[in-house]
Amino acid sequence: MNQSPGTIKRLSLSLWRLLNISRKVIVNLVFFTLLLLFFVAISQDGDKVVIPKQTALVLNLKGDIVEQKREIDPMSAFMAEAMNQPEENPEVLLSDILEVISQAKNDDRVSVLVLQLQNMNRAGLTKLSDIAKAIEDFKTSGKQVIAVGDQYTQDQYYLASHANNIWLDPKGWMILDGYGRYQMYFKSALDKLAISQHIFRVGTYKSAVEPYMRDDMSPAAKEANRVWLNDLWGRYKEDVAKQRKFGVENFDESIDDLVTKFKAANGNFAEYALNNHWVDALKTREQMRDELIKLAGENSTGDSYSHVTFKEYLSTIKSPFPVVNPGSDKIAVVVAKGTILNGTQSPGTIGGDSTAKLLRKARQNDKVKAVVLRVDSPGGSAYASEIIRREIELLKAAGKPVVASMGTYAASGGYWISASANKIMAAPTTITGSIGIFGLMMTFEKSLDKLGIHTDGVGTTDIAGYGLTRPLTDGMAQIFQLNIDRGYQDFISLVADSRNMTVEQIDEIAQGRVWSGARAKELGLVDELGDLDDAVNAAAGIAGLDNYDTLLIEKELTPQEIFMQNLLGNALALIGTEPVANSGPVEQFISTVRGELTRLNQFNDPQGIYSFCLTCEAY
Repeated sequence: MNQSPGTIKRLSLSLWRLLNISRKVIVNLVFFTLLLLFFVAISQDGDKVVIPKQTALVLNLKGDIVEQKREIDPMSAFMAEAMNQPEENPEVLLSDILEVISQAKNDDRVSVLVLQLQNMNRAGLTKLSDIAKAIEDFKTSGKQVIAVGDQYTQDQYYLASHANNIWLDPKGWMILDGYGRYQMYFKSALDKLAISQHIFRVGTYKSAVEPYMRDDMSPAAKEANRVWLNDLWGRYKEDVAKQRKFGVENFDESIDDLVTKFKAANGNFAEYALNNHWVDALKTREQMRDELIKLAGENSTGDSYSHVTFKEYLSTIKSPFPVVNPGSDKIAVVVAKGTILNGTQSPGTIGGDSTAKLLRKARQNDKVKAVVLRVDSPGGSAYASEIIRREIELLKAAGKPVVASMGTYAASGGYWISASANKIMAAPTTITGSIGIFGLMMTFEKSLDKLGIHTDGVGTTDIAGYGLTRPLTDGMAQIFQLNIDRGYQDFISLVADSRNMTVEQIDEIAQGRVWSGARAKELGLVDELGDLDDAVNAAAGIAGLDNYDTLLIEKELTPQEIFMQNLLGNALALIGTEPVANSGPVEQFISTVRGELTRLNQFNDPQGIYSFCLTCEAY
């Protein structure tokens, strides 16, 4: 039987009302659940975290160590935790780690620092060096530092080497495989798909586009990469050897040496680590607990040692509402972390407009007398980089000196935004330089031709109807290359002006080549070697300040966002977290390809001109 249109309409309206009511009920239920969790969290035994009179501080870092966290929707984070889904790519602020270690040094309640680093992921040698410096300062208090683990990755071991004692599970493993730069190349795949590639670049060593134009790394790129990788590996070996009190030759760079030692250890990684003096003792988890009980005492239940975790300790020393002294002079710190993109971007990524806005805010604040730009970026959009650099010039014109402080990397666009600073400071292990320009586009006329799809028509000019489904003409290719050439000349010219060098001198060390911070200082691309604290002191010196406070300038949260952050933070503390699962080789391959495609998609320079260092992102 056919139903009338009116009946169908009434049924549709009833269904919509039912869905709408259900939606409101679910939203309100979630909200009141969160609210209940919040009040439960803040009402439990007064303070959420009570630190015993004698305890161990466990530095159980989880995720990547970063200069600035990416922005995450708090509701999404809460729902993921509520559904027992681990956070994807968790992050830990470097500044939080340094603050926790510094505070614990003089905290009489903390008797020992335990490095439990199994869930710590990527960090970069520069950030690791900053943390190691804080650990060494902690040891001056006379307190012990103990590293415990089922295994140690190379980054984890660098920090562990600064402990008084390193313990490893008898069935655990560790191996130091050095630094390398290997990546996938797609030229043959793109050829098989009949995708036409159009690549424009300046710089013999500008290798960011090589994966799309070659099936292997060019000799020039291998030469440049080998130099800075050896610089970093040499620093790693020197630092670890000094802490472990053995020679730099005790690193098994030859596979034959490794096999010989591994045979002597009967194929056991833990025995190999002990024989090679990487670790001090092999202990089971129970034995580790017993030893730590002797150092820190028992916990309240008597089943383990007394301890407080990194997050718990941080919550007791870091206020969600920082108090700013309105009367003091300020050294402003602006963090520029991530890929440089055009427009307004969320924290964790550099936006031409959004980062420029933060610098402008520092310029318009009468209490700010100098600015430190903390750069941790492989570059990106040339146009967005220039928008940010112009704000540096305006700060200097306003009489406010700017010091660029380079973190793990400040290359390509990361160097562009640093170039005009009054002073550039880098760590010896910073990856910088890569002064070069490229443009990349693909057209699909040949791919579509295989499917029997063609583009044709008429236009009033030679360039009308230009698009991805038509071949790129020789004339348009010339225009793009001329624009890239001009971009490179602009880049080396601004560096030459800022560094008091000639364009020829800069061109000789530019060409897209990557340098370590130590080499960059020798070449004149960096003024001094130092960390963020050194940069702040340098800025104060230039500004003639004796008494000042530092002021972190970042995106301002609305009152609603602050409320949700604190509410969800307490709720998440009640729920707890699960360890991050390690992905297998197939998942890693898929993630790599997805990352490459995502990078191409997110690049948004209005002219398609980029100064980006793909090499710098991993080593």
